[in-house]
Amino acid sequence: MLEVSQRQVLVPLEIDPTPAPPGSRLLALTGSAMGSDWSARLMLPAGAALDVQPALQAELDLVVAQMSHWDATSLLARYNRAPAGSWHALPPEFFEVIDYALAVQRASGGAYDPAAGALVNLWGFGPAGRYDQAGFYAPAPQAVGAVMERRRAAQPVLDRDGRRLLQPGGAVLDLSAVAKGYAVDRMALCLERHGVRHYLVEAGGELRGAGVKMDGQPWWVEIEGVPDAESAAGAFGTAAAAGTGGASGTSAAAGTQAQSAVPPLLALHGLAVATSGDYRRFYRPRHAGRRISHTLDPRSGQPIANGVASTTVIAATCMAADALSTALTVLGPRAGLAMAERDGIAARFLLRAGSDVAPADAAPADAAPADGTAADAGSSSSSSSTGLTEITSSAWRALLQ
Repeated sequence: MLEVSQRQVLVPLEIDPTPAPPGSRLLALTGSAMGSDWSARLMLPAGAALDVQPALQAELDLVVAQMSHWDATSLLARYNRAPAGSWHALPPEFFEVIDYALAVQRASGGAYDPAAGALVNLWGFGPAGRYDQAGFYAPAPQAVGAVMERRRAAQPVLDRDGRRLLQPGGAVLDLSAVAKGYAVDRMALCLERHGVRHYLVEAGGELRGAGVKMDGQPWWVEIEGVPDAESAAGAFGTAAAAGTGGASGTSAAAGTQAQSAVPPLLALHGLAVATSGDYRRFYRPRHAGRRISHTLDPRSGQPIANGVASTTVIAATCMAADALSTALTVLGPRAGLAMAERDGIAARFLLRAGSDVAPADAAPADAAPADGTAADAGSSSSSSSTGLTEITSSAWRALLQ
């Protein structure tokens, strides 16, 4: 059994031996978008006078203009306000994201739902009526039930052939759990269109990398840990670029404590990584001590309470890593691991100590995705001095060196 306190090193199964062009220099770029920072580190060939920062910013701005639920003028916001029965032509980018999001919804048995925006708003995690604003109260069960009833009667319909989306009336899209990952992919593809093959790009703590640095080393990143359960008011980035000091996700807020175990080290070489955690945004109602996490279960209308502190997914695209990490977090350690084994997803679950959830009985049978596949009997789990239990899928362990 692998001890969590030991350094885990993960590398891709396929390595591209192509080195960075001779004489290349490291170029670091930064900017802001989607309420967060973004960064790019790339190997610029000698003599190249490439100014890609405006192009990268334009890619991110495009995603915001189409998919932001914070911008009242975005395509998504206009769809949410549209009358019942209206069809909406989709640009290629929006179509790609909603098509994939609906596929994850089907694969997860509804544990991820891109049309859960009404629930997000109700629990105080939307653009208005937020939990951190005066006068907010956690919703009563009757209010949750009413929203769930309306959602069941108002499911968006995607016409894949016509590339259009039906607003049935009252459907509220929220693509927060997939759009940021897609934006990272757009940054990567933008660099590749400009002839850059060796890079590390990041937005809001989600990363994608390709190629190598001048020394032949891949882009090493440390996978995110979980802040202390009692001081987790801050947000950690998905992964920190090892030894780079600034090309990483958001730093922890003052007073937060990362887990004491040495975090896994990942070679982002043709791979992307994203983490979903219950500590990113949460609150505790005055009348109850339980944590209200921003990660909601669309099937029940409730915040997750399955003991999962975080789920990290490594995938070929950041859009996939983003959406799947959310879906697996909602499913929990049993049904989530079953989905990861069934679909070959490289996933790591960190479970909180003292929770009533154990890997063997983490979710009811009806929460299992699609075919209800049982978790692989060889799935790895271990504990650490952090008080967290780690569970990993077969595909994750295949990357371990």
